[in-house]
Amino acid sequence: MTTLYGISNCDTIKNAKKWLESNQIDYQFHDYRKDGLDQQWLINTEAKVGWENMLNKRGTTFRKLSEEQKDNIDREAALALMFELPAMIKRPILHTQNSYFVGFNADNYSKVFA
Repeated sequence: MTTLYGISNCDTIKNAKKWLESNQIDYQFHDYRKDGLDQQWLINTEAKVGWENMLNKRGTTFRKLSEEQKDNIDREAALALMFELPAMIKRPILHTQNSYFVGFNADNYSKVFA
């Protein structure tokens, strides 16, 4: 089973969904805001891809943090922030074939599903 994780109103999520559908890939979509975020999923996913790869530093949610929070970010702080504010998780996270992929790139998806 392929699962796409993210937030439904995100343009990158929309592009990833469109790619999956146009390539006839069956998937399930998990919206952090509507479906919730399981702390154990967050920990397990971070163990596979690393918190640095998961943390969305480009988004407005991260930019709203204090300079002290940004300067002192470590694994524990990042996981706590991502759990509290799921918009801080890079989107999408694709889980398929026991592997995780962060972000959307059509060429990478083509290789994953080749």
